[in-house]
Amino acid sequence: MVHASLSGTGAAPETVRDALLDALGPGGTLVVPAFTPENSDTSRAHQQLIEGLDERAVRAFRATMPPYDPDTTPCPTMGALAECVRTTPGAVRSAHPQTSLAGLGPRAPELLDGHHPHCHLGERSPLARLYEADARILLLRVGFEVCSALHLAEYRTTPPPPRRTYRCVVGKRGNWVEYEDAALDDSDFAAVGERLPSDLLMRREWLGRPVTQFRMRRVVDDAVRQMSCETRRLA
Repeated sequence: MVHASLSGTGAAPETVRDALLDALGPGGTLVVPAFTPENSDTSRAHQQLIEGLDERAVRAFRATMPPYDPDTTPCPTMGALAECVRTTPGAVRSAHPQTSLAGLGPRAPELLDGHHPHCHLGERSPLARLYEADARILLLRVGFEVCSALHLAEYRTTPPPPRRTYRCVVGKRGNWVEYEDAALDDSDFAAVGERLPSDLLMRREWLGRPVTQFRMRRVVDDAVRQMSCETRRLA
C-alpha cells in the first residue's frame, strides 16, 4: 500500500506506478487510498465546495450532488499516483463511498472486496485484510500523518474510539444517507510514527524528502499499544 506525494519530483505518476509494479513483480499487488472526502458533508473538502454559498445554494448543491461510483468518482485529494492507479485499466476499487481503496494486481479483488459501507477503515474494510496479509506500506515523500493503516489501530484501541454520525450520497443524486462509525482522528499520527521502534522501519530519501517502508502488522500492533495508553491522550 502506497501513500505518495510526487509534487516537485518531475516524475509522471504513470512512471512511478510502473516502477512500483515492476518492483512487486507479477505476483504482487499495488494498493492506494482512493478516498472521497468530498462525499461527506462534515469534511474539510466538502466545506470548501460550499464555502461562500447561501443557504438556498447549499440546498441546491446538496440536492444535485452525485453519488459515489467506484468506476467513475475521482479521488483528487489523494494525489496523482492514487488517481493514476484508480484509472488504470484493470484496477479494482472498494465500495465505501468515502474511504475506498484502489488496487492493481492478482490479489486486488480479494483484498478490496466486501468493504462494508458503514465501516471506514476498520475490521470490515480492506485494511483488515491487508493486515492479515502483512502487507508492506510505503510512505513515498510523505509522513505518518497520512498513514491510513493507523486508522485500523484506532479501531482496535482499548477503550475503543467514540462513534459519530457520517452522511454521504449513494445510489442517486442527492440521496443523502446517515450511518454511525468510529470518530476517526489522525491528529496524532505523526507523533505515533515518531515513537515507533526504529527497527520496524526502513528509511531512505528521494529528492530531499523521506521515504519509509515497513510491514503493516507490527506497526499497527505497536500503534494500538500507543493509542491505548495515556500517551495518546496527552500527545
